[in-house]
Amino acid sequence: MQTLEPVVLTLKDVIDVVPDSCRERSTTRGLALVACDLVLYSAVLTGIVLSPAWWLTLILLPLAGLTVAAMFVLGHDAAHGALTNNNRLNSVLGRLLFVPSFHIYEAWVLGHNRIHHGHTVRQGMDFVWHPVTVEQFREMGPWARLRHRLEWSVLGPLPYYLREVWWNKMIAFRQPPAKWTKAIRHDRYMLYLAVLMLVTAAAFLGGLTSGNILGAIWMVAKLVVIPFLIFTHVIGWTVYVHHITPEIRWHTRRGWTKVAGQLEGTTILRLPKVANLFFHWIFLHTPHHVDMRIPCYRLTRAAEAIRAAFPDHTIDRKFRWRSYLMITHTCKLYDFEQGTWLSYRAART
Repeated sequence: MQTLEPVVLTLKDVIDVVPDSCRERSTTRGLALVACDLVLYSAVLTGIVLSPAWWLTLILLPLAGLTVAAMFVLGHDAAHGALTNNNRLNSVLGRLLFVPSFHIYEAWVLGHNRIHHGHTVRQGMDFVWHPVTVEQFREMGPWARLRHRLEWSVLGPLPYYLREVWWNKMIAFRQPPAKWTKAIRHDRYMLYLAVLMLVTAAAFLGGLTSGNILGAIWMVAKLVVIPFLIFTHVIGWTVYVHHITPEIRWHTRRGWTKVAGQLEGTTILRLPKVANLFFHWIFLHTPHHVDMRIPCYRLTRAAEAIRAAFPDHTIDRKFRWRSYLMITHTCKLYDFEQGTWLSYRAART
């Protein structure tokens, strides 16, 4: 009797179950989302400037950080060429939407589109929330161990993303592949110029309203620096919950496959619908990794199609803070050969 060979699932198999309509880009819808985010961002900043009380400012500052995150998500979609049906418009919108989050557009395209998406949860390749092994942790000095404990804790998204992604892979990144050098340098200068103009305008406004330099500095902090730091924590946390959970296995270079990275290496997390005001469906992350051509406003239908076709390969659940706290307690170190997460206790054994 002839033995049938087991069917090997490929990424193309997953892409094929997503309806073609999910890849349809709409310039009207993309521009509408951008306009809503820009109006909300402008309204929040205006509220901070005109705020009559400190407690109102404290309420508006986190909202400012969330609006920066909202624009960043749309900029991220534009960088994938998915936000509108016009590629040139996508590049213009992406650069504009990245200004409040201080991200260099072409550096992001290289690091995120090519490296992170190209090698999701692959050892030595995917640099975003890449775990360290027991041996690597043991070789760290006291300062490096302390930093790792902080960055992989509940409080870690801000310092981790700020250092590892934004600073190391964005601002201090000086040796890209030759064909990317010119484009990244150009976008770097354009971003620095835009941020300088933003800071100058905020300082001028603060000095004008307060009549002193402290008022100018405080206005820059309120309108530029604090919203950026809040955004950094939010986006670091967002990427963490997308790719770090005991159910997600990281793979060795040889053991990694595209379907393991893009289908099984991320999650579909169900948040309250109001969250999409700031996150634009990006927590339905599995279809985004399966096919980067899917616009954020089509992710809902694509997620349903993938979950229906491959329920055993899809992590789909409601987001719960208790589960997140459990994950930050459990996922510290990693055994790539066994495919298991370990606690710090493993380094002391």
